[in-house]
Amino acid sequence: MLSEKGLIFFPMQQLEGTPEDFRLEYENVFFPATDGTRLHGWFVPSSDPGEKTTLLWFHGNAGNISHRLENIALLHRHLNISIFIFDYREFGLSAGHISKAGTYLDARGAWNYLVMERVIEPSDILLFGRSLGTALAVDLACSETCLGAVLEAAFTSSHEMLNRYFFGAIPPELSQSAYDSISKIGLIQAPLLFIHGEYDEAIPVEMADRLYRAARGPKRFYLVSGSGHNDTYVVGGSEYFRQWQVFLQECLENLRL
Repeated sequence: MLSEKGLIFFPMQQLEGTPEDFRLEYENVFFPATDGTRLHGWFVPSSDPGEKTTLLWFHGNAGNISHRLENIALLHRHLNISIFIFDYREFGLSAGHISKAGTYLDARGAWNYLVMERVIEPSDILLFGRSLGTALAVDLACSETCLGAVLEAAFTSSHEMLNRYFFGAIPPELSQSAYDSISKIGLIQAPLLFIHGEYDEAIPVEMADRLYRAARGPKRFYLVSGSGHNDTYVVGGSEYFRQWQVFLQECLENLRL
């Protein structure tokens, strides 16, 4: 019998480092998903005690949070905002068994942790989804007030992605729950930044373009020339982080309107 694990999700449980390896202060955080599953994450505070913005990070479908350490360190250095990244169930130190349905519960649990436990204002939370995580960022941005959302390597829906690999014959075990950003993106009122690699081999640029066109705005699209799926922040270099800085400033200005 087919399982979402091994076909959609590729979790690794062993952490290969911590933010301390990049000289970042951080807190180990354990918190519940909305069904009570115990999840693990890192809260990396801004070095500016007056900075209110917190980035809530939804990572992709493989590895764990330790495989994002370089990216975390670079974003922290260029933006100097707080960052909260966590692992879905069965990834890293998080408990439970991975599934699409479960990731929605995990994403909501992470949001609740920031708002209820850390008492961060929803309008101070910047959502960041990468690849699979874009579906979770879109879902939250539809129902919650947030500062904005960055969608990197976004896809339209899990159904369309599965069609690419199963040529229209999607096994029923893989279609019991779904990610469906294309039907939700138009409901988002917060500013959106789409980032996509020009030569993304996993998720075609065309999917992100369709989402961009369906979004209400304010919105912007940054195509990273020469980049594939996993190397946008490396190939993009300083321009990649400048796009983040400009977008963050636009989000803050939009908040003041």
